[in-house]
Amino acid sequence: MGLLSDPNRRRALIGLLTRLNAPICVVCYMAGVAWFMGLAFEPFTLRTYMSENAMGSTMVEERFPAGERALATGREFAAHKKKTGGMPVDWLVKTMQSRGLEVFTQRFSRRLPFPDEDKERYMVKGTNVYGILRAPRAPRTEALVLSAPCTAGDHNNQAVGLLLGLAQYFRNQVYWAKDIIFLVNEHDLIGMQAWLEGYHHTNTTGMDWSPLQGRGGSIQAALSLELSSDVVTSLDLVLEGLNGQLPNLDLANLFYAFCQKIGVLCTTQGKLQRNDWDSVSGYSHAVQTMMLMAMKQASGRPWGDHGLFLRYHIEAATIKGINSFRQYKTDATTVGRLLEGMYRKLNNLLERLHQSYFFYLMSSLSHFVSIGYYMPAFGLLGVILLLRALDLWVQLASPPPRTEDGVVDAEQVSSPGVLSVLTPLAVVLTAIAVYTLLPPATRARVFYCNPVCDVRRVSLCLLKAADGSGHGAGLEGAEAGGRALPGRAAGLHRAHQLLPGLHPGSHAGARGRLRHAQRAKVTRLQRLGDRCGSVRSLTSRSSSPPRRVLSAFVLVVLSPACTLLFSVFFFQELQEMPVSFLDGWMLYLSVISQGILDHALYGSLVYPLVALLVYPCWLLFWNILFWK
Repeated sequence: MGLLSDPNRRRALIGLLTRLNAPICVVCYMAGVAWFMGLAFEPFTLRTYMSENAMGSTMVEERFPAGERALATGREFAAHKKKTGGMPVDWLVKTMQSRGLEVFTQRFSRRLPFPDEDKERYMVKGTNVYGILRAPRAPRTEALVLSAPCTAGDHNNQAVGLLLGLAQYFRNQVYWAKDIIFLVNEHDLIGMQAWLEGYHHTNTTGMDWSPLQGRGGSIQAALSLELSSDVVTSLDLVLEGLNGQLPNLDLANLFYAFCQKIGVLCTTQGKLQRNDWDSVSGYSHAVQTMMLMAMKQASGRPWGDHGLFLRYHIEAATIKGINSFRQYKTDATTVGRLLEGMYRKLNNLLERLHQSYFFYLMSSLSHFVSIGYYMPAFGLLGVILLLRALDLWVQLASPPPRTEDGVVDAEQVSSPGVLSVLTPLAVVLTAIAVYTLLPPATRARVFYCNPVCDVRRVSLCLLKAADGSGHGAGLEGAEAGGRALPGRAAGLHRAHQLLPGLHPGSHAGARGRLRHAQRAKVTRLQRLGDRCGSVRSLTSRSSSPPRRVLSAFVLVVLSPACTLLFSVFFFQELQEMPVSFLDGWMLYLSVISQGILDHALYGSLVYPLVALLVYPCWLLFWNILFWK
């Protein structure tokens, strides 16, 4: 503290930081990237362990015997589903009732803001069917959920059959201390969202659903089962939920422990665990697994039906059966024994899972990286923005040069005019209008435009939305709204030329414009540093054409659209499923529309983050770059 309280030492420290600003930023960036990449190295990770004492041992005897009968039930379910052309509600109700469950149904409907990519439907209507197995040895204040989505075609029929087989087997056991709810939801996430809202008496998405007639206790944990084959080679654990939420790590540890006990091949992110961590290929495998988990969290979308449970503080995961080219095979009886063991351990819980981690990255099911290990890497990247803002702030705080007679030029120290805020204000208002005023279908079209985003299209969409009939005032009116393209004579970024005292022919005006640009850049850097944590920014103060062209190229590459496009191809490479450019472009458009749809249906925060923060800041950096 003495170093900062002493004015001389403080000036010396600030001078040192400004002189070495660029080298320090480069070092911080390289150190942050190296830190994050080094976390995949097994000696730097933590080995998973069970924190909850009630689940600390897998010494339970699994006796589920009815795997073949469950598969036969799944085939019967598939036949009735094909006959009815959807969810066989009546057959499911009778089948669950014959197994001694209290059976209830829930109807729901949801109008989509625009047709989805797969089925091109505006209205979604369906019915959820669920049965409750009441706890015989407890006051029925807590519950567990086992769900299986009813999907179109031949998908997930075996999962529904296994769910019904487990329901019949669990009904004959007397040790249950929690209600067990067996749920078959229609239309995947939409049906699950309707059931969860009905169960918790909330309606946050505007969906229409009928009230639930039957209800169990407070849900402690949930598992969603996806099984589309009679035999599987491995079971994949899916953890990523809505807005990057993760379940308590003990739930993943419980799954891994029973897979090890029963001898089931288990994966995460579809990748097996490798023991050659000291080799280049083993380290690369761990990096791919960890990066896949980070990218799935960053997408903000729920990667399974379990993802919607997490918003209600219910620990949940999806177990997905994979049938690949591997010779190792697992039958339905073994999968049923694994689920039986997990539910018997969850049945012993005296409180919600809370002792283990909620923020983590996994390089394999046996090793993880906690938040205390990976946050310093993001902190190092965020420091770069603060250092650049400090450098510009010091330059702004320095006294202006004096003339030959020792008089300070008044024009050089004058404050900026009122019109200097027009450009940032116009950009921010445009972003808010894109997010709030436009219908979702129009929002999707706005984000389909070129990475160097032409605001002419945005203005045209605004005019169409304001007209109400969808026709608008035409392209001429949109062009009158201005453009935000770099280097254009007309547009928002030329509004600063109207400022008083900033005539292009005067030396004082040029210096004043430079100081206004620096003030604007400080504001953008502080905003990005505070809200984003780590976003790359332009810091060049040179006005030479080569540097400007290079900076413009960097801004295009780092645009939200280009970044998302690169991420799509990178994600496919990590999954070892590379695609052509045309297929990648179609995936890119699908990701944009799906992101807007996830925000409208489930409350994903990625779209408003991009529309209200990242995209406006990117446009404002164009304004700073071409500040005359």
